[in-house]
Amino acid sequence: MQIPQTRYAKAPDGTSIAYQVVGDGPVDLVYASGIWSNVELMWEEPRWAHFLERLAKFSRLILFDMRGVGLSDRGSEPPVLELQRDDVGAVMDAAGSSDAIVFGGARAATMAMLFAATHPDRTRALVLYAPVAKTVSTPGFPYGKTPEEQRVFFERFVREVGTGQNLALQAPSVAADERFVTWWARFERLVASPSAYEELGRIFTDVDVRDVLTAIHVPTLVLHRKDDAIVLERQARYVADQIQGATYVQFPGEDHLPFIGDADAIVDDVEQFVTGRRPIRETDKVLATILFTDIVDSTKRQAELGDRSWKQLLERHHAIVRDLLKQYRGEEQDTAGDGFYVRFDGPARAIRCAQDIVETVRPLGIQVRAGLHTGECEIVDGKCSGLSVSIGARVMANAGPSEVLVSRTVKDLTAGSGLSFEDAGEHELKGVPDRWRLYQVAS
Repeated sequence: MQIPQTRYAKAPDGTSIAYQVVGDGPVDLVYASGIWSNVELMWEEPRWAHFLERLAKFSRLILFDMRGVGLSDRGSEPPVLELQRDDVGAVMDAAGSSDAIVFGGARAATMAMLFAATHPDRTRALVLYAPVAKTVSTPGFPYGKTPEEQRVFFERFVREVGTGQNLALQAPSVAADERFVTWWARFERLVASPSAYEELGRIFTDVDVRDVLTAIHVPTLVLHRKDDAIVLERQARYVADQIQGATYVQFPGEDHLPFIGDADAIVDDVEQFVTGRRPIRETDKVLATILFTDIVDSTKRQAELGDRSWKQLLERHHAIVRDLLKQYRGEEQDTAGDGFYVRFDGPARAIRCAQDIVETVRPLGIQVRAGLHTGECEIVDGKCSGLSVSIGARVMANAGPSEVLVSRTVKDLTAGSGLSFEDAGEHELKGVPDRWRLYQVAS
């Protein structure tokens, strides 16, 4: 999807707050995802883009970066809660929204709660994901982290920011996914500097909005994942219990990042809360060949070239790949950073496309690896999903530089095509049962 246009709202103190408007649904949904936010980079990650696109299908989505993160200014003063609250209204004014459903994720939930309590006339309803009322437990409030737990967490957070290592806590299910970790580390660096993270972390460590909760008198939905290590289950339940009439929905899972894991389940509940109707997902099943590609040693190459030259190289790479996809009738499903995820209706054509990609981008000074698998896929909202897609990604992860690797299914289905293969041995594919014999496509 093309990145939506970013605009800037002026907060009462003159601070510029970055926002986007996506969709044209009947109700305004103002959404801030918390500290992890950059309204332009978010669209690069296919799972995050899917999450936002689904929200925009049933609403006019007004997406913004909290002050001090992403594309929004910090302002001349520390980004304290009261100023963050004012930013919600400023973004709504700039977007022409008189009232809206306000959706705050994680640390943005605190800001959303304060806005709903002080501006009920502008808050049609409130959605909170992984909310925090008070970070640290004290006598009479046993729902937060202990002071020692918070100290250890805070020091680790500041130490690891910009490296992607904190995904072990933020999103354990993808913490071993090398490509996502690389992308996330870059995302962290482009969200805020280490000192800015530290400042925000100290502000949020001291936050306490317990008295605000009983002053919220708008319909409220509280969402949480049971084994979230960042925001504990008891914390989210406390918030729901203290807001009059709030609905609490708990999902299985340990990922704090809402777009990782079963994100559709979260959006389903938001959609039902907003529209009054449970969404019916359009699902179909087809046999498809899935191709994943990835630039080898992309982080090292980016460091050598610098961000500007790397961006230009990526643009040339993407243009070449997309031209070849048209030639071989491949259907682009998603692209994240430097990799492509493509669907074909025939495995032989998919292999030849992969071979051409590998050879055609070589003059750019880069090497690409590719992996393919053929299997039954579910078509959800126009895109392939399911185990076959995961297998394709894992096959690619085992490929070497300029190598096209395929599963046995792909090899067997291309018998008589003139393609030849070399046995690459048996491999364990992370998260996929059994051992899989893979084959390298001969040049």
